[in-house]
Amino acid sequence: MISVTRLNGSPMWLNALMVEIVEETPDTYITLVTGKRLIVLERADEVISKIKDYNREIGVQAATIKVQQTEES
Repeated sequence: MISVTRLNGSPMWLNALMVEIVEETPDTYITLVTGKRLIVLERADEVISKIKDYNREIGVQAATIKVQQTEES
């Protein structure tokens, strides 16, 4: 889970694995795989950085690399 801030200033915890799109136009919109869209105060690069950190923390990137190496062998 990553923390983001709603427009009204209240914190919200978001499942980073459910994020499909992050866009900044100029507000930051997060679109989930379910189609639900959220507007948050953080800039897009901040949200993306939090998602990358979370993925690294839970080992998603390492698992993906290991699978790729196994498939190439």
